[in-house]
Amino acid sequence: MQDSEHIEQLDQLDQFAQLVELVAVASAEFARINDAAQLEQAKARFLGKSGALTELLKGLGKLPADQRRSQGAAINQAKDRIEAALFERRELIKRVALDAQLAAEALDVTLPGRGRGRGGLHPAIRTLARIEQLFRSIGFEVADGPEIETDWYNFTSLNTPENHPARSMHDTFYLESSPGVNAPGVLLRTHTSPVQIRYMQAHVAQYGHLEQMPEIRIIAPGRVYRVDSDATHSPMFHQVEGLMVGENVSFADLKGVAADFLRRFFESDDLKTRFRPSFFPFTEPSAEIDVAFMSGPMEGRWLEIGGCGMVHPNVLANGGIDPERYTGFAFGMGPDRLTMLRYGIDDLRLFYDGDLRFLSQFK
Repeated sequence: MQDSEHIEQLDQLDQFAQLVELVAVASAEFARINDAAQLEQAKARFLGKSGALTELLKGLGKLPADQRRSQGAAINQAKDRIEAALFERRELIKRVALDAQLAAEALDVTLPGRGRGRGGLHPAIRTLARIEQLFRSIGFEVADGPEIETDWYNFTSLNTPENHPARSMHDTFYLESSPGVNAPGVLLRTHTSPVQIRYMQAHVAQYGHLEQMPEIRIIAPGRVYRVDSDATHSPMFHQVEGLMVGENVSFADLKGVAADFLRRFFESDDLKTRFRPSFFPFTEPSAEIDVAFMSGPMEGRWLEIGGCGMVHPNVLANGGIDPERYTGFAFGMGPDRLTMLRYGIDDLRLFYDGDLRFLSQFK
């Protein structure tokens, strides 16, 4: 009897040793795993339906009642320790994954904020707005007209009939015949001068019945087109033309308006202007307007700003104005060139390349 009890005690000790070893093996295996899916697979080997601990629990039914109690308690303790090791490793893997995610998505709060970019007006548009403001201040209106013009408004009405030599300077883009377009003879305008004819016609239609028509004082800013492309020319560019028509309008009025505008535009009284004789088919006499700065990088150098002259009688007549009673002056200048002078830019093409590094300087 004593030998039998001794043997049972040895068996129990052997089973306890197996449980201790099983807990140690499970804990060591869990500790080596860094992946959640692999950890669940290892759990199944120890705690699953066919796991090592489950097999031991299944064998309890074969033991005597007193051994079953003590052995069951030992197995449950081993199970608790394995589950504790499993839980600890599972939480560690979760923490490591979360730390990695937070590190990948971390924000450096010491960096300056990424505010929204601010846009700004194109430098050519800024110049046009400034020109309009200055001329409005002396009583001029801003007139507009179509960019697709007929040959008559763009050339013939401006005293430039077909085969006139001056047309060669205005090589432009012509539109092909298509439904609804009266071509040939339809083109992209080469200057804003057609606006002058259209405005005079509308003015006469509105006031022609009066004893004395009100004076015409307009500027016509807008896009124009010519087949040019180099550092100082572009196939599309801007132009501003001016027109003043009334009784006793003289070349002296033209000089006063042009010189006053240039001084105010460049914000400098230290500026000289000169009117150099020239030829334009739509004005007679005609002149080029030059300016010279008395200080700065352009000091002492004469620069051409635009053309001007007294409106040709034929042009007044084409606009419906009586050239025997009324006179007028006209001028035209390139605001793109004025922008280049104002901001010290030496290549006109920079305005239209779409380079934000260049354009952002004018915000």
